[in-house]
Amino acid sequence: MRLVLSVLLLGLMAVGFSASPAAIGAGTLSGVVVDAAGAAVPTVPVQLLAGRQVVRETTTNDAGFFRFDSVAPGRYQVRATAPFGTGTLALTVTDAIVPALRVVVSGVSQTTKVRLAAREQAMHPAPPPSPPFATTMPSRIGGVRPMVSMTDVTTESYSKIDEHGFRLVADDPLSTFSIDVDTASYANVRRFLNQGTLPPADAVRIEELLNYFRFDYPEPAGDRPFSVTTDVGPAPWAPAHTLVLVGLKAQPIDADRHVPRNLVFLLDVSGSMYSPDKLPLVKTAMRMLTATLTPADRVAIVTYAGASGVALPSTPGSDKTRIEQAIADLAAGGSTNGAAGIQLAYDIAAQSFVRGGINRVILATDGDFNVGVTSEGALVRLIEQQRERGVFLSVLGVGTGNLKDSTMEQLADRGNGHYAYLDSLHEARRVLIAEGGGTLVTAASDVKIQVEFNPARVGAYRLIGYENRVLAHSDFNDDRKDAGEMGAGHTVTALYEIVPPGVTIDVPGVDPLRYQTVTRPSSAAGSDELMTVKLRYKQPEGGASQLISVPVQDRAGAMTPNLGFAAAVAEFGMLLRRSEHSGSAGWTEALDLARRYRGDDADGYRAEFVRLVELAAALDGQARADGRR
Repeated sequence: MRLVLSVLLLGLMAVGFSASPAAIGAGTLSGVVVDAAGAAVPTVPVQLLAGRQVVRETTTNDAGFFRFDSVAPGRYQVRATAPFGTGTLALTVTDAIVPALRVVVSGVSQTTKVRLAAREQAMHPAPPPSPPFATTMPSRIGGVRPMVSMTDVTTESYSKIDEHGFRLVADDPLSTFSIDVDTASYANVRRFLNQGTLPPADAVRIEELLNYFRFDYPEPAGDRPFSVTTDVGPAPWAPAHTLVLVGLKAQPIDADRHVPRNLVFLLDVSGSMYSPDKLPLVKTAMRMLTATLTPADRVAIVTYAGASGVALPSTPGSDKTRIEQAIADLAAGGSTNGAAGIQLAYDIAAQSFVRGGINRVILATDGDFNVGVTSEGALVRLIEQQRERGVFLSVLGVGTGNLKDSTMEQLADRGNGHYAYLDSLHEARRVLIAEGGGTLVTAASDVKIQVEFNPARVGAYRLIGYENRVLAHSDFNDDRKDAGEMGAGHTVTALYEIVPPGVTIDVPGVDPLRYQTVTRPSSAAGSDELMTVKLRYKQPEGGASQLISVPVQDRAGAMTPNLGFAAAVAEFGMLLRRSEHSGSAGWTEALDLARRYRGDDADGYRAEFVRLVELAAALDGQARADGRR
């Protein structure tokens, strides 16, 4: 197999303000290694050579991406070595940027274009609240004219999160919300931290951090689609408070049963999807998914970039050659018009609709719907109409610098789908293959939770996270109100921080009523029940909702492994958000909880979380030392 080395020259721009001659003209050289089919090649060594001397060495990441910093003008070779071949690219960097570079692979000459960093927003985001790397470019360095400020290249957007405060049980004894199984926020936070940047507070949704992890909840019993677990223990950041965990675990898919899949991929192939962490990453993930298809499955590909098109009509999973060729032919270029493409994708899904199977449109984009889109309201109504017809929508976010997180989350929510962010090929494999059953197969629909607190044992409470999933209390019994879907094998975790009666807390109360008196507590208030958790759900095919009611005893003891690790994740999220309710929370405590309650970690996700806490603590310390936090 030939190895094609595709390199994007991000520009010879000063990376600092040092007067050292060695630093003048130094810049960053980044690129991607792909095979002959255009698929990214992960974890292969890449060398930068000056003559025969190796001046830099690195390894491609899961998306095939590599980067060399502080590269001065000169003559170089970039060499990538994979088990199936070697790719070499020769380039000369003088006082001007050449328009193209010559690539020699197995004696065949190839050419790759050079792109400047200021035009490749995806490669160098400058997301808030981190400091800018340089607020302005030098007047002229290495033949490169000044481009836009590094602080201006990101157009990522996040909806403002108004964090839940404490509520007095005397004023509001009920808490009602829809479940959420999205995981995009965790992967996005990981991306920021791995790039050496603290995430914006509104990019941190604590419920999505919690639900990224699988907890040790029991399997469902009987005909119920999910089990319900509760744990009670001390709140690490507020010793006088209690922490209550509510955990759900859905029935996993029977290994011997294959649910037919009718999948339509709706791919953004606009110019903004060019970079290796966008369309090339999606293509590699799709090729991996193709290997899992059976003859009972069908796959189609619709693209949108100025004009929508069918890159692959609905094709049986047995025709893998045709599917793989269609994936290989995908290329980025053009402007973005998502509205027409999504209608075409739904039409194809309807034509190949599988009764009793999975019928889903999977949208992969960096979030750019900024050219020719009809109103967002019309788009949402279309998605909701298709949801009622049994075709759901999942959204995969990719790339940096242009992510429209809030829009993507809303579309997946309205489409009864899952919103995930793919920060690496490893994450893409987790979402589409390793946990593909839970991502695509629905175990229970319209799952709602309503908690009633016992005023004799709870003075005040707050739900940690789920700010954009809150429902009106009357919505709980209204089967017309849409709520979250629970995928097969998924776990859902929610945490409440409880303030016992008599513990002082600064929460504004409500004036006494003039025309009625407060209802006297019932006899149940004298029991040892802390609260009652009620859940409503529907079967995947619909119908009337069913009710589950679980009383929670006021028996706080030592931390259980589930509660301990969940507390670590919540504390991590509160620290990143700089929550006013974080109490005595600190990085040392969060790290200690994560290490102590890591538990079974076959996939290594919890060990990775420990590393992320360490990284966030270091970045936060630097920010505070610089006066930025």
